[in-house]
Amino acid sequence: MQLTKENLSKLDFKKSDMLPAIIQDAATGQILMQGFMDQAAVEMTFEKGLVTFYSRSKQRLWTKGETSENYLELVSAHTDCDFDSILVLANPKGPTCHLGTTSCFGDAKPHLAFLAELENVIVERKDADPASSYTASLFAKDLSRSCQKVGEEGVEVALAAMKKDNEELLNESADLLYHLTVLLQRSELNLKDVIDTLEQRHK
Repeated sequence: MQLTKENLSKLDFKKSDMLPAIIQDAATGQILMQGFMDQAAVEMTFEKGLVTFYSRSKQRLWTKGETSENYLELVSAHTDCDFDSILVLANPKGPTCHLGTTSCFGDAKPHLAFLAELENVIVERKDADPASSYTASLFAKDLSRSCQKVGEEGVEVALAAMKKDNEELLNESADLLYHLTVLLQRSELNLKDVIDTLEQRHK
């Protein structure tokens, strides 16, 4: 069940004063960390829009990033069927782990998470020097060039499939996904918008 400010009372703090909270990257699906929240921490998370825990070592409320500024911006929060654990979807602003890594669980992540990572790299390189970045050079050119590249790569994908050349099919598919992501960004759209459209069709 999705949690809102209005239904936080559904959480079952009778079993324990603190509930386990798993934090998941809203874009990539990667699990970032696990902490504990008491009722005050949950309420502050919603109030500030930043993920806040009860720190057992500090013995106080602790907003992730209050020192490092590597905040976890709240996207949504959910509870399980027993109302005694919390799943938080968040946008991380920098590394989550105190060791400087993206996740406290190392490199464990869904394979499809790389598409979101690729999109982030493309966004970061939009305004880079076109002479040193192919991505930046695409943004520096007319929109028609990106449209042309998507068309070319789509044809190459089809031709590779017709030839039954799986290695070429994989390479051309990778090129198509990259150039399509660039085109979406140039149109002020992103992969999430495409997924939302697919989900709407599926209903």
